Amino acid sequence: MYVMQTRPDGLATITLDRPDKHNAFTAEIILGLTHAFQQVGADPAVRAVLLAGNGPSFCAGADANWMRQQASASDAENRADAMRLSDMLATINDCPKTVICIAHGNVFGGGVGLVACADLVVARPDTQFRLSEVRLGLTPATISPFVVAKIGQSHARRYFLTAESFSAEQALAMGLAHVVSDDPQAHVDAWFANLLLGAPGAITDAKSLIRDVSDRPISFSLRAETADRIADRRASPEGREGLQAFLDKRKPTWAPK
Repeated sequence: MYVMQTRPDGLATITLDRPDKHNAFTAEIILGLTHAFQQVGADPAVRAVLLAGNGPSFCAGADANWMRQQASASDAENRADAMRLSDMLATINDCPKTVICIAHGNVFGGGVGLVACADLVVARPDTQFRLSEVRLGLTPATISPFVVAKIGQSHARRYFLTAESFSAEQALAMGLAHVVSDDPQAHVDAWFANLLLGAPGAITDAKSLIRDVSDRPISFSLRAETADRIADRRASPEGREGLQAFLDKRKPTWAPK
């Protein structure tokens, strides 16, 4: 289903592990990923999370047998199942730790949703993305809040409706990926090294800040809210330690020695 391990330096890795099925979603995987991200999100030893997939593909969307079961389920069961998928995506999207994703192979449907929920994404050059739901008589409804937030309405209007595949370079251009590389681990390591230089609580707050100010008008209330947030940060133990370390010309306590 998936494999989870945490390095001594605080990088947790969650690896989808159904390679023969291109890591397609099942109900068990959805619940497993939800619990795994809840666990790493609450672990103070974890500084960031890497989400990857074993085998030829990162994630090719929903498992065919699982979809067949849902087609014959009751309305209440169907809605509950869809909500569990939404809960999983929200848990990843709102994880207090930075989520890094390596995309490769086929990334279809819900797999695109997983990528959209990550903070930092590196894609291999041969990655093929597709929001294929309409070709099955469905829509990408459950993943849509996360995908549209990442790629915007214009790209969603194209790829939600045409279900055409798009390349890693196209994903880069629309903001779904940040880097395209034959050596994704090198970028993961570089990003993680930079993350270790930031205060853990400040990074969590910065991630929440992006979500909380996005698409809001620059009103007095928003300006007051953000002023309160930086004031709280300045007075926090991390804020005081960071400033003192800067003045003392030393590394702060959270940085690698």
